[in-house]
Amino acid sequence: MQYLHQVSSSFFLVLSGIHRIRFIVLLFFGTAIHISAGAQVLPVIPQTMPVIPQPVMVAAAEGTFTIHKGLPIVASVSDTSISSFLNEAIFSHTGYHLKIAKKIKGPAIRLSVDGRVQQKEGYELEVDRNGIAVRGHDAAGLFYGLQSLIQLFQLKEASRNISVQNGLIRDYPRFGYRGMHIDVGRHLFSVDFLKKFIDLLALYKLNTFHWHLTEDQGWRIEIKKYPRLQSVAAFRNGTIIGHKKETPHTFDGQRYGGYYTQEQIAEVVAYAGRRHINIIPEIEMPGHALAALSAYPELGCTGGPYQAAQFWGVFDDVFCAGNDQVYEFMEGVLDEVIRLFPYQYIHIGGDECPKLKWKSCPKCQKRIQENGLKDEHGLQGYFMRRIVAYLESKNRKAIGWDEVLEGGVSKETTIMNWRGEETGVAAAKEGYDVIMTPERFLYLDYYQSLHPEEPVAAASYTPLSKVYGYEPLSSQLNAAEAAHIKGVQAGLWSEYMDTPEQLEYMAFPRMLALSELAWSAKEQKNFTGFLARLRAQEPLLKRLNVNYFPYFDEVMGIVRQQKGNVVQLELSSTLPSASIRYTLDGKDPDKNSTLYDSAIVFGPTALVKARLFHDGQPLGRIFTQAYQAHLAVQKNIKLNDSAAGTAGIDPGLLLNGIMGTHRFNEGQWLGLRGRPLDVTIDLGAVHQVNRLGTNILNYHWQRMWAPSKLRFYVSADGVEFKEVYTQNTFPVNGINKVRATIPLSQVRYVRMFAEVIDKIPVGEYGEGAAPLLMVDEIYVN
Repeated sequence: MQYLHQVSSSFFLVLSGIHRIRFIVLLFFGTAIHISAGAQVLPVIPQTMPVIPQPVMVAAAEGTFTIHKGLPIVASVSDTSISSFLNEAIFSHTGYHLKIAKKIKGPAIRLSVDGRVQQKEGYELEVDRNGIAVRGHDAAGLFYGLQSLIQLFQLKEASRNISVQNGLIRDYPRFGYRGMHIDVGRHLFSVDFLKKFIDLLALYKLNTFHWHLTEDQGWRIEIKKYPRLQSVAAFRNGTIIGHKKETPHTFDGQRYGGYYTQEQIAEVVAYAGRRHINIIPEIEMPGHALAALSAYPELGCTGGPYQAAQFWGVFDDVFCAGNDQVYEFMEGVLDEVIRLFPYQYIHIGGDECPKLKWKSCPKCQKRIQENGLKDEHGLQGYFMRRIVAYLESKNRKAIGWDEVLEGGVSKETTIMNWRGEETGVAAAKEGYDVIMTPERFLYLDYYQSLHPEEPVAAASYTPLSKVYGYEPLSSQLNAAEAAHIKGVQAGLWSEYMDTPEQLEYMAFPRMLALSELAWSAKEQKNFTGFLARLRAQEPLLKRLNVNYFPYFDEVMGIVRQQKGNVVQLELSSTLPSASIRYTLDGKDPDKNSTLYDSAIVFGPTALVKARLFHDGQPLGRIFTQAYQAHLAVQKNIKLNDSAAGTAGIDPGLLLNGIMGTHRFNEGQWLGLRGRPLDVTIDLGAVHQVNRLGTNILNYHWQRMWAPSKLRFYVSADGVEFKEVYTQNTFPVNGINKVRATIPLSQVRYVRMFAEVIDKIPVGEYGEGAAPLLMVDEIYVN
């Protein structure tokens, strides 16, 4: 077994009490208050108390209070760990501990629980010449008040004396559930790292750690009743190298694995509990079961043999829903899980369960018939209901991914909606409690930048602004329905995160945006103010050795198509007082390059390079955008098929001179699910044409299939078309660049028709589903 260290993290957390003072600067929402009367707007006031998440109310006052070696901590609470947390945080910053007293007159740091703070988990933090006071509604509120205090003094350089800004913070959370998820099934992370991560959750007032413990690629929790889960299921015989979309797949051939002992799990649970963080364990079922089946093959429909997966994806071999041994196994596992995790919720998975093996399994078909189930979806509903009932018999509650709704589950089951906001909205309308975890906003394994130097990630593009801009409460919900939205959670799926440093890089600073949307009121959110506070937090993240993504202010580019066949590039950055300089000749920008002040209009061809500068010094990475002109850029293009499936599709994307990349996440690829693409381009006048082309993405492991046949036709009058090129093989796993040379022709109209297969073939990933056709830029020259 891989050894997991059990040493405590070097990061410390804290707590504190509160009075009344006179304030000279009043700040809300991280920016100055804006007064609408008479169209008067107050100037923006520098943020002097840059806490994340944004508190309900922040009022900064003149002056500071200094923490020094002779200052006592006075705690009117019985829990001595509160004072110890604060003392350790101060020690980490100053090198000394403070004296702890129960009662003392004069300046001090005073900690108390006070019912006058009315909101659950709420606190008040007050700093004036008499000292620092933190009052909490409850122990959790007092703890969160300390986190704000820690942020305020640890943002500064370490020194013997610490000055804290005078002022008052009143604060409480918007949502009761504020969660982060880590998948340890694909890649394992040490106990030491998990403690560090839990400390960071607490610092930013997140209160739930969702621990994804079992997967196709590895079983990570010790279950004493089933020892082969440790000796067999915890290991795989190799790991895929590179992205799963790259074929043929290559593997490192190295045995990989490990698991957490029950003693280690108890240690992590206790560590989190002292920081007011609940841990939700997830035991996947009935899918994502290959690792478990490798140890106990009799639990599968075919009896195996099976082995833990060495690459990423969804696999057809799942637990046999018609076999009573499976339910006995799951109950035995859950009995031990329940003993280890005191929180009332257990996550039972339920996502991405293929039904293929169930369709041909006699036991599964018999179960369907005997229970009057409609189909295999009903069989999954039977499976999940049986597990939910077992947990309820143990006084526990179940959480499941949104697929559990398809077969029907008890209203006592909480739903995590990962496939989109609409599933969460629908579940809330039906009376289910919901934790909003939509993939396109809150999956942090997605790229956070389109820069080509970014490390390999799962897919798509979820920048910091997209996470911050997510609103968990849909306007489609009335007040009673909205009450079922219990909170939000972001996910870290570890296929492409094989080290703690890479996981931190993907999590931060997006996790700070999550903390703000989970804690702060909708009306308080302000992305500009958040960024100002985030920049102030950078010294603290560095001091805590967090390998965060530092380029959140980098140059961004948007390509826009204008009238008159004009394509232009708009550049921007969120960094105040910085300028953007650019070149068009392929050279790296320097302080003498052209200053960007308006959109760049592309010429026949261009390679734009741009960079941020501040006081003449370059900042961050170089932004690059290529453009290639051709006869069809910005010309009229129409879809020839008006059938269902074209809604929202803009074929103009195919004629903007910008090529999509192999990551297919930059918004340049046009995608159609299960239907052909048939378009006609009007060049506006007759031209001599002898070259046609396009780009096709062929990634079967992303369910992206090239056309079964691609045809080009040309016409001078738009009535009679002549077929001039056909291609029916696309051998490249990735971008297939179709470049056809045809006899020189008089052409005004070009038609491209891409035929597709109806369904993904048997034996291929996603078999039976409609394939996705991905096309980029049609070239005419």
